[in-house]
Amino acid sequence: MKKIFVDFDKCLGCHTCELACATAHSQAKTLLGAVLGGEKPPISIRVIKESGGLFPLQCRHCTDAPCVKVCRFHALTRDEETGRVDCDLDRCIGCTMCVMVCPFGAINEGNSHKVFKCDLCREVGEPSCVAACPTKALIYEEVGQFSSNRRHDFVVNYQAIEGE
Repeated sequence: MKKIFVDFDKCLGCHTCELACATAHSQAKTLLGAVLGGEKPPISIRVIKESGGLFPLQCRHCTDAPCVKVCRFHALTRDEETGRVDCDLDRCIGCTMCVMVCPFGAINEGNSHKVFKCDLCREVGEPSCVAACPTKALIYEEVGQFSSNRRHDFVVNYQAIEGE
């Protein structure tokens, strides 16, 4: 199951991920087209400043998602195969209970007074924010692979320090 991870050391706070998200969720599907068309597409990723650093924040697609549990209209569901938490806007009534229980503050009220959250760009394949990140601070990969890569990087860095 793939998730979006953040390499905090690489994030510049350039907001390119936000632009890519807005473009991907616009009617025009291009930034210029959305601007010229007067669109204000919802954005499901926000670059925030936290503890002196920058952090791209989006839905974590929790395994035990509180937003899914609290949604009485079953607008929010979790696909057990992909791990993605999706929102069915036809079922959403805009009560914002999910906004209140999200531990990450990653669910927002969209333009239609219904909620909007990261859908991992399910129509595209790779999330647009990840593809657009100029420093590769956003990484979309399997949890086990990401963990393995981080351990490998730690060992290599540790060995380099020990060798000095």
